[in-house]
Amino acid sequence: MAKINTSELLENLAAEIGENIYIDISKWHLYLADAKLHHVVAEKLYPLITDNDVNEKKVIAILESILVKIGGGRRELSLVDLLPVQCQVNLVDILEKYQREI
Repeated sequence: MAKINTSELLENLAAEIGENIYIDISKWHLYLADAKLHHVVAEKLYPLITDNDVNEKKVIAILESILVKIGGGRRELSLVDLLPVQCQVNLVDILEKYQREI
């Protein structure tokens, strides 16, 4: 993956996040690609990969900073509050994989 340019790497990262990470609401799984959040998440997390600084605390802090509008925009919740713990673990695993490969 070292020969892939930044925009291609970011696009691949967003696609993998979108296909594997989901919001859980009353046991309904809304994948981030379907929620149109995968690009935002990838863009915010990408610097951790390039800085070789992926760790759970930093990932959680970034997820806390991403606000998701619900109820037609009447409220906003932090993305970390909508992701099951296993998805957070899977997200860190995905980021660590990309970090190793670049």
